[in-house]
Amino acid sequence: MLALSACAPSGVRAPEPAVDVAQYDVVIRNGRIVDGTGNPWFLGDVAIRGDRIAAIARPGGLGRVQAARVFDARGLVVAPGFIDIQSHSWGALLTGDGRVLSKIHQGVTSEILGESFTPAPLNDRTLAYIGLGAADTVRRALHATFYGAGGFGRWLEAMEQHGNAVNVGSFLGAETIRVYARGESEGAPSSAELDSMRQVVRWAMQDGAFGISSALIYPPGAYAATSELVESARAMAPYRGAYITHIRSEEARVLEAIDEALEIGREARVPVIIYHLKAAGRSNWWKAGSMVAKIDSARAAGQDVTATMYPYPASSNSLSACLPAWTSADGRLLENLRDRATRARVSAEMRDTSEAARAAAGCPDGGDVIMVLGFRTPELRKFDGLRLGQIADSLGTDWVDALIDLTIREENRLSKITFSMNEENVAMQLQQPWVSIGSDAGGQNPEGARGLTHPRAYGTWPRLLGRYVREQGVLTLEDAVRKSTALPASQLGLRDRGLLREGMYADVVVFDPATILDLATYEQPHQLARGVKHVFVNGVPVLQNGQATGATPGRALRGPGWRGAPGGPGSGGR
Repeated sequence: MLALSACAPSGVRAPEPAVDVAQYDVVIRNGRIVDGTGNPWFLGDVAIRGDRIAAIARPGGLGRVQAARVFDARGLVVAPGFIDIQSHSWGALLTGDGRVLSKIHQGVTSEILGESFTPAPLNDRTLAYIGLGAADTVRRALHATFYGAGGFGRWLEAMEQHGNAVNVGSFLGAETIRVYARGESEGAPSSAELDSMRQVVRWAMQDGAFGISSALIYPPGAYAATSELVESARAMAPYRGAYITHIRSEEARVLEAIDEALEIGREARVPVIIYHLKAAGRSNWWKAGSMVAKIDSARAAGQDVTATMYPYPASSNSLSACLPAWTSADGRLLENLRDRATRARVSAEMRDTSEAARAAAGCPDGGDVIMVLGFRTPELRKFDGLRLGQIADSLGTDWVDALIDLTIREENRLSKITFSMNEENVAMQLQQPWVSIGSDAGGQNPEGARGLTHPRAYGTWPRLLGRYVREQGVLTLEDAVRKSTALPASQLGLRDRGLLREGMYADVVVFDPATILDLATYEQPHQLARGVKHVFVNGVPVLQNGQATGATPGRALRGPGWRGAPGGPGSGGR
């Protein structure tokens, strides 16, 4: 066969053969691709067209391309966007500005809500429990659209339509299920109330809930017996959801609490996920190994059980979590604490040092490990960020009376950080192959932030990658990314996010493995992490060269039982 030039007239150059030019919106070149599977990284290019990953190739393997944006990722890691399986960005993603800067600066592209309570489906009981004031007419009107059948779906749609930098989905709160049917009272539900609970579960699962989420140390969710949770989980099972739980104890009875979670999963035949795995309280640190062994044993026997963690040795929740659960029955916490006789009972229970009492205690190590946050009363603001023991000394009392007095004076608005864990246990637990990463925090914007918060809101993934991967070698880079992407996607049943793979949604993070680090501290938490360069959500940059773009491409994510999924249940997208 003759070359074209041989056939061309003398002095006339033969035309070049046509070469196809691929059109993309974004091309990320020369990055270390960590695809989320746990496989070793490789050098390559990633091309995005619209909201999907269009191509992945070795350097130069994309051929001739044209792209609206080209990013050089030489020396940087290109990974799937991180999925925060335990987020609390309630207000920011429904009525706030939706930027959640503290999250996107960590590489988070999807946030999953729902621990314990969700504002949908609603009825009069759950709306009253939320506690929106009569003057808050705008939010009351919005929440009124979340009533009854379809309410959970309308809540997800409202967040998508609001405009957010990240994707958002949710579990159904077990507390919501219970309050919907019987309010805040203690005791077992009646047959009719159980029927209502099952119906609420079916509604939410059809609307796209990822499963049921319980938090069994907080009233009124704490009032639910194992059998009640089994019945709710059975109603969920046909929709292929998961039971995710803040177990009933993370202290003296942590092993028994894990047994309860496993029982619920076995009886209902659903997967189990344990939130923020920990053995809290110095006297319980030795149980961490037994805790892991118990989960390994269940998995070896064929039970689908996994867990989540945040990479910190301190937890955070309401200060009133230290109080006996019965004090909050029927929404009468403050009334009970103000009653002299009831207060005396509360005080006696919290000071009881017997084995049974310590097993039921919410704060077994006392006030010296508790940092108190959130003071609003002017004369008390000087105590913000101090240990409860210090505050008690200043008030001339002990930590129990100080806690009760502060809860009353601040009308149960205080939170706490509890330094209750062991660093060696944190590292050991992070290494377990079935542990994914969740922040247990809401997204914040530092320029408008007030007061103190747990630094995990700003630093969870940079801490994981900077301290536990680069500095300490607790995890490989590839496994840390897997725990933040493909593993939570698998736990949620998301089939089209969590991996860098052609055809998947283009949720992508680009970070510098040599500099990524958390900067937030317990004393100065409102500091954005460093090292994350670019973040793409559904193909749109929300962080570019380390700066937020203001784009709001986030979408609602729905679970496997969503009735609106094309071709039947199941969706990882809209």
